[in-house]
Amino acid sequence: MPLVPTAELVRAAVAERRGVAAFNVITLEHAEAIAEGAESAGAPAILQISENAVRFHGGDLSAVAAAACAVARTSSAPLALHLDHVVSAELLRAAEGHGFGSVMFDASKLPYEENVRATADAVRWGHERGIWVEAELGKVGGKEGEAPLDAHTPGVRTDPAEAAAYTAATGVDALAVAVGSSHAMTERTAALDHALIARLRAAVPVPLVLHGSSGVPDGEIRAAVAAGMVKINVGTALNTAFTGAVREFLAGRPEVVDPRKYLVPARTAMAGTVAGFLGLLSTPGRGPGSVPGPAEPGTAAQSAPSLT
Repeated sequence: MPLVPTAELVRAAVAERRGVAAFNVITLEHAEAIAEGAESAGAPAILQISENAVRFHGGDLSAVAAAACAVARTSSAPLALHLDHVVSAELLRAAEGHGFGSVMFDASKLPYEENVRATADAVRWGHERGIWVEAELGKVGGKEGEAPLDAHTPGVRTDPAEAAAYTAATGVDALAVAVGSSHAMTERTAALDHALIARLRAAVPVPLVLHGSSGVPDGEIRAAVAAGMVKINVGTALNTAFTGAVREFLAGRPEVVDPRKYLVPARTAMAGTVAGFLGLLSTPGRGPGSVPGPAEPGTAAQSAPSLT
Protein backbone atom coordinates (compact mmCIF):
# COMPACT_ATOMS: atom_id res chain seq x y z
CA MET A 1 0.00 0.00 0.00
CA PRO A 2 1.18 3.61 -0.36
CA LEU A 3 3.41 5.06 2.32
CA VAL A 4 1.42 6.59 5.18
CA PRO A 5 2.62 9.91 6.68
CA THR A 6 4.12 9.51 10.14
CA ALA A 7 1.82 12.27 11.41
CA GLU A 8 -1.18 10.17 10.39
CA LEU A 9 0.02 7.10 12.29
CA VAL A 10 0.83 9.14 15.38
CA ARG A 11 -2.51 10.94 15.21
CA ALA A 12 -4.34 7.60 15.04
CA ALA A 13 -2.37 6.29 18.02
CA VAL A 14 -3.32 9.35 20.04
CA ALA A 15 -6.99 9.02 19.08
CA GLU A 16 -7.02 5.30 19.96
CA ARG A 17 -5.08 5.87 23.20
CA ARG A 18 -2.23 3.49 22.31
CA GLY A 19 1.37 3.66 21.16
CA VAL A 20 2.90 3.35 17.71
CA ALA A 21 6.30 1.69 17.24
CA ALA A 22 9.16 2.93 15.07
CA PHE A 23 11.82 0.35 14.15
CA ASN A 24 15.35 1.02 12.92
CA VAL A 25 16.26 -0.10 9.40
CA ILE A 26 19.89 -0.98 8.71
CA THR A 27 19.66 -3.62 5.98
CA LEU A 28 17.01 -4.70 3.49
CA GLU A 29 16.28 -7.63 5.80
CA HIS A 30 15.42 -5.19 8.60
CA ALA A 31 12.85 -3.45 6.40
CA GLU A 32 11.37 -6.75 5.23
CA ALA A 33 11.16 -8.01 8.82
CA ILE A 34 9.39 -4.84 9.99
CA ALA A 35 6.82 -5.20 7.22
CA GLU A 36 6.35 -8.90 7.94
CA GLY A 37 5.97 -8.29 11.66
CA ALA A 38 3.46 -5.48 11.10
CA GLU A 39 1.41 -7.65 8.75
CA SER A 40 1.46 -10.50 11.28
CA ALA A 41 0.36 -8.19 14.11
CA GLY A 42 -2.22 -6.39 11.97
CA ALA A 43 -0.75 -3.09 13.12
CA PRO A 44 0.87 0.00 11.61
CA ALA A 45 4.57 0.71 12.08
CA ILE A 46 7.22 3.27 11.24
CA LEU A 47 10.42 2.32 9.40
CA GLN A 48 13.18 4.66 10.50
CA ILE A 49 16.64 5.13 9.07
CA SER A 50 19.17 6.85 11.31
CA GLU A 51 22.08 9.03 10.30
CA ASN A 52 24.52 6.36 11.50
CA ALA A 53 22.77 3.80 9.26
CA VAL A 54 23.24 6.19 6.34
CA ARG A 55 26.96 6.39 7.19
CA PHE A 56 27.06 2.58 7.17
CA HIS A 57 25.77 2.72 3.60
CA GLY A 58 28.57 5.04 2.49
CA GLY A 59 26.83 8.28 3.41
CA ASP A 60 24.31 7.99 0.56
CA LEU A 61 20.70 8.03 1.70
CA SER A 62 19.17 7.15 -1.65
CA ALA A 63 19.75 3.37 -1.81
CA VAL A 64 18.62 2.43 1.70
CA ALA A 65 15.66 4.84 1.48
CA ALA A 66 14.61 3.40 -1.89
CA ALA A 67 14.77 -0.13 -0.47
CA ALA A 68 12.68 0.78 2.57
CA CYS A 69 10.13 2.59 0.40
CA ALA A 70 9.85 -0.37 -1.94
CA VAL A 71 9.25 -2.77 0.95
CA ALA A 72 6.65 -0.45 2.50
CA ARG A 73 4.77 0.04 -0.75
CA THR A 74 4.45 -3.68 -1.39
CA SER A 75 3.29 -4.41 2.17
CA SER A 76 -0.34 -4.73 3.22
CA ALA A 77 0.45 -3.00 6.54
CA PRO A 78 0.25 0.79 7.00
CA LEU A 79 3.89 1.85 7.11
CA ALA A 80 5.58 5.25 7.35
CA LEU A 81 9.18 6.28 6.64
CA HIS A 82 11.13 8.36 9.16
CA LEU A 83 14.70 9.76 9.10
CA ASP A 84 16.10 9.47 12.62
CA HIS A 85 18.75 11.27 14.71
CA VAL A 86 19.73 13.67 11.95
CA VAL A 87 22.57 15.98 12.94
CA SER A 88 23.74 17.01 9.48
CA ALA A 89 21.86 19.82 7.72
CA GLU A 90 22.89 18.21 4.43
CA LEU A 91 21.21 14.92 5.36
CA LEU A 92 18.13 16.79 6.58
CA ARG A 93 17.78 18.41 3.16
CA ALA A 94 18.25 15.00 1.51
CA ALA A 95 15.06 13.74 3.15
CA GLU A 96 13.02 15.68 0.63
CA GLY A 97 12.16 13.55 -2.37
CA HIS A 98 13.02 10.18 -0.79
CA GLY A 99 9.59 9.35 0.67
CA PHE A 100 10.20 10.51 4.23
CA GLY A 101 7.10 11.79 6.00
CA SER A 102 9.08 12.79 9.06
CA VAL A 103 12.53 13.60 10.41
CA MET A 104 13.98 13.56 13.91
CA PHE A 105 16.41 16.49 14.01
CA ASP A 106 18.86 15.91 16.86
CA ALA A 107 20.48 19.05 18.26
CA SER A 108 20.45 17.64 21.81
CA LYS A 109 24.25 17.85 22.17
CA LEU A 110 24.15 21.63 21.70
CA PRO A 111 23.68 24.15 24.50
CA TYR A 112 20.00 24.91 25.02
CA GLU A 113 19.80 28.21 23.11
CA GLU A 114 21.75 26.77 20.15
CA ASN A 115 19.53 23.69 20.20
CA VAL A 116 16.45 25.92 20.01
CA ARG A 117 17.80 27.97 17.11
CA ALA A 118 18.96 24.96 15.09
CA THR A 119 15.77 23.00 15.71
CA ALA A 120 13.47 25.92 14.90
CA ASP A 121 15.38 26.34 11.64
CA ALA A 122 14.96 22.63 10.83
CA VAL A 123 11.25 22.74 11.72
CA ARG A 124 10.61 25.68 9.43
CA TRP A 125 12.44 23.94 6.59
CA GLY A 126 10.50 20.71 7.16
CA HIS A 127 7.10 22.33 7.48
CA GLU A 128 7.59 24.26 4.26
CA ARG A 129 7.87 20.82 2.61
CA GLY A 130 5.14 19.00 4.53
CA ILE A 131 7.64 17.06 6.67
CA TRP A 132 6.74 16.32 10.31
CA VAL A 133 9.64 17.10 12.65
CA GLU A 134 10.61 15.44 15.94
CA ALA A 135 13.34 16.72 18.26
CA GLU A 136 15.01 15.70 21.52
CA LEU A 137 15.42 17.51 24.82
CA GLY A 138 17.37 15.94 27.66
CA LYS A 139 20.11 13.33 27.37
CA VAL A 140 19.13 9.82 26.25
CA GLY A 141 22.46 7.98 26.58
CA GLY A 142 23.95 5.17 24.56
CA LYS A 143 24.24 6.93 21.19
CA GLU A 144 26.98 5.78 18.85
CA GLY A 145 30.35 7.29 19.70
CA GLU A 146 29.28 8.49 23.15
CA ALA A 147 30.49 7.30 26.52
CA PRO A 148 27.91 5.38 28.55
CA LEU A 149 25.50 7.67 30.39
CA ASP A 150 23.64 6.66 33.52
CA ALA A 151 19.98 7.49 32.96
CA HIS A 152 19.76 8.41 36.65
CA THR A 153 22.51 11.06 36.52
CA PRO A 154 21.30 14.42 37.87
CA GLY A 155 20.44 16.85 35.08
CA VAL A 156 20.03 14.13 32.45
CA ARG A 157 16.25 13.88 32.47
CA THR A 158 13.96 16.27 30.65
CA ASP A 159 12.53 19.13 32.69
CA PRO A 160 8.78 19.68 32.02
CA ALA A 161 8.93 23.49 32.19
CA GLU A 162 11.93 23.61 29.86
CA ALA A 163 10.21 21.12 27.53
CA ALA A 164 7.12 23.34 27.32
CA ALA A 165 9.25 26.38 26.51
CA TYR A 166 11.26 24.39 23.98
CA THR A 167 8.25 23.14 22.05
CA ALA A 168 6.80 26.65 21.95
CA ALA A 169 10.07 28.14 20.72
CA THR A 170 10.82 25.50 18.07
CA GLY A 171 7.37 24.46 16.82
CA VAL A 172 8.31 20.76 16.82
CA ASP A 173 5.60 18.17 16.10
CA ALA A 174 6.83 15.63 18.68
CA LEU A 175 9.39 15.58 21.46
CA ALA A 176 11.75 12.78 22.47
CA VAL A 177 12.36 12.99 26.21
CA ALA A 178 14.82 11.49 28.68
CA VAL A 179 12.87 9.56 31.32
CA GLY A 180 15.16 6.64 32.20
CA SER A 181 15.79 4.70 28.99
CA SER A 182 19.07 4.48 27.07
CA HIS A 183 20.05 3.59 23.52
CA ALA A 184 21.85 0.33 22.67
CA MET A 185 20.70 -1.66 25.72
CA THR A 186 20.84 -5.41 25.13
CA GLU A 187 19.04 -6.30 28.36
CA ARG A 188 15.54 -5.09 29.20
CA THR A 189 16.29 -3.66 32.63
CA ALA A 190 15.52 0.06 32.28
CA ALA A 191 13.23 1.59 34.90
CA LEU A 192 11.28 4.60 33.65
CA ASP A 193 10.16 7.63 35.64
CA HIS A 194 6.41 7.38 35.06
CA ALA A 195 5.61 10.36 37.27
CA LEU A 196 7.92 12.47 35.08
CA ILE A 197 6.25 11.13 31.93
CA ALA A 198 2.88 12.24 33.30
CA ARG A 199 4.26 15.69 34.15
CA LEU A 200 5.77 16.03 30.68
CA ARG A 201 2.50 14.95 29.10
CA ALA A 202 0.67 17.66 31.06
CA ALA A 203 3.24 20.32 30.15
CA VAL A 204 4.01 19.57 26.51
CA PRO A 205 1.40 20.18 23.78
CA VAL A 206 2.83 17.59 21.33
CA PRO A 207 3.17 13.77 21.46
CA LEU A 208 6.05 12.35 23.48
CA VAL A 209 8.61 9.92 22.06
CA LEU A 210 10.50 7.20 23.96
CA HIS A 211 13.95 6.45 22.55
CA GLY A 212 15.92 3.40 23.69
CA SER A 213 12.85 1.21 24.12
CA SER A 214 14.76 -2.01 23.41
CA GLY A 215 16.01 -1.94 27.00
CA VAL A 216 12.59 -1.30 28.55
CA PRO A 217 10.55 -4.26 29.93
CA ASP A 218 7.03 -4.89 28.62
CA GLY A 219 5.31 -3.67 31.76
CA GLU A 220 7.34 -0.47 31.78
CA ILE A 221 6.42 0.22 28.15
CA ARG A 222 2.72 -0.34 28.86
CA ALA A 223 2.91 1.99 31.84
CA ALA A 224 4.80 4.60 29.79
CA VAL A 225 2.09 4.59 27.12
CA ALA A 226 -0.57 4.83 29.82
CA ALA A 227 1.29 7.82 31.27
CA GLY A 228 1.49 9.62 27.94
CA MET A 229 4.19 8.21 25.63
CA VAL A 230 3.02 7.79 22.01
CA LYS A 231 5.91 6.98 19.63
CA ILE A 232 8.08 4.09 20.85
CA ASN A 233 11.48 3.69 19.15
CA VAL A 234 13.07 0.22 18.87
CA GLY A 235 16.43 -0.59 17.32
CA THR A 236 18.80 -2.78 19.33
CA ALA A 237 16.17 -5.45 19.96
CA LEU A 238 16.04 -6.16 16.22
CA ASN A 239 19.82 -6.39 16.01
CA THR A 240 19.89 -8.73 19.00
CA ALA A 241 17.34 -11.02 17.34
CA PHE A 242 19.19 -10.86 13.99
CA THR A 243 22.62 -11.64 15.44
CA GLY A 244 21.33 -14.33 17.78
CA ALA A 245 19.64 -16.16 14.92
CA VAL A 246 22.75 -15.96 12.74
CA ARG A 247 24.98 -17.26 15.53
CA GLU A 248 22.61 -20.11 16.29
CA PHE A 249 22.37 -21.13 12.65
CA LEU A 250 26.10 -21.01 11.97
CA ALA A 251 27.10 -22.85 15.13
CA GLY A 252 28.31 -26.25 13.97
CA ARG A 253 27.75 -25.41 10.27
CA PRO A 254 31.21 -24.33 9.03
CA GLU A 255 30.31 -25.50 5.52
CA VAL A 256 27.62 -22.81 5.02
CA VAL A 257 28.78 -19.88 2.87
CA ASP A 258 25.49 -18.80 1.26
CA PRO A 259 24.25 -15.81 3.32
CA ARG A 260 20.66 -16.55 2.35
CA LYS A 261 20.80 -19.65 4.53
CA TYR A 262 21.30 -17.64 7.72
CA LEU A 263 19.59 -14.40 6.69
CA VAL A 264 16.25 -16.19 6.45
CA PRO A 265 16.18 -17.17 10.15
CA ALA A 266 17.63 -13.76 11.04
CA ARG A 267 14.82 -11.97 9.21
CA THR A 268 12.22 -14.29 10.76
CA ALA A 269 13.59 -13.60 14.25
CA MET A 270 13.40 -9.85 13.69
CA ALA A 271 9.84 -10.14 12.37
CA GLY A 272 8.87 -11.97 15.55
CA THR A 273 10.42 -9.21 17.65
CA VAL A 274 8.54 -6.57 15.66
CA ALA A 275 5.23 -8.41 16.08
CA GLY A 276 5.88 -8.71 19.81
CA PHE A 277 6.39 -4.99 20.29
CA LEU A 278 3.40 -4.14 18.10
CA GLY A 279 1.18 -6.52 20.05
CA LEU A 280 2.33 -4.82 23.24
CA LEU A 281 1.27 -1.41 21.92
CA SER A 282 -1.93 -2.34 20.10
CA THR A 283 -4.20 -2.39 23.17
CA PRO A 284 -5.48 1.00 24.34
CA GLY A 285 -3.89 1.68 27.70
CA ARG A 286 -3.83 5.40 28.33
CA GLY A 287 -5.58 6.73 31.37
CA PRO A 288 -8.13 9.53 31.54
CA GLY A 289 -7.31 12.90 30.09
CA SER A 290 -6.23 14.18 26.73
CA VAL A 291 -2.94 13.57 24.99
CA PRO A 292 -2.04 16.18 22.38
CA GLY A 293 -2.13 14.99 18.80
CA PRO A 294 0.29 16.10 16.12
CA ALA A 295 -0.58 19.16 14.09
CA GLU A 296 -0.30 19.09 10.33
CA PRO A 297 3.24 19.97 9.23
CA GLY A 298 3.53 23.64 8.49
CA THR A 299 1.56 24.99 11.45
CA ALA A 300 4.58 25.97 13.56
CA ALA A 301 5.73 29.52 14.10
CA GLN A 302 7.66 30.78 11.09
CA SER A 303 10.06 33.14 12.89
CA ALA A 304 13.26 31.14 12.38
CA PRO A 305 15.55 31.80 9.41
CA SER A 306 15.51 29.42 6.45
CA LEU A 307 17.87 26.44 6.55
CA THR A 308 20.90 27.10 4.43
